[in-house]
Amino acid sequence: MATVFNRVDDRFNQQAANDADGYRPSADEPFMSLRQQAYFRSKLIQWKDTILREALGTLSQLQVESLREADLTDRASSETDWSIELRTRDRQRKLVAKIDAALRRIDEGEYGYCDVTGEPISLARLEARPIATMTIEAQERHERNERVSRDD
Repeated sequence: MATVFNRVDDRFNQQAANDADGYRPSADEPFMSLRQQAYFRSKLIQWKDTILREALGTLSQLQVESLREADLTDRASSETDWSIELRTRDRQRKLVAKIDAALRRIDEGEYGYCDVTGEPISLARLEARPIATMTIEAQERHERNERVSRDD
């Protein structure tokens, strides 16, 4: 267990070192240059590590705190809280899969390009949503088409 936290801390320190120089990807440099790839890789790894650290905390808390409330109302409240927490962890599990997919795209040289159009995804969008796989325009079209097919 300690080695997991050591790796997390090493990556966090690496991210802090990368951010120490204040680097942010810019449109003035070649799109998805090695520096931009390293920046987004570090950002994705840090995000994933944060999620995994929170999941470990939830797991530890579940093991330590069992539902011991004698009062039915208190027990129901605790069960609701845990249900919400577990649903959140499930959503984050799916998010980790998307982060892993983004890291694979970096390795394969496909990161930052729209799956639909092949156009570069804006750096601002990638900064806000590093797992994005479509440009804003392609995403909006996709969502409109999804709504139309749901209405049918």
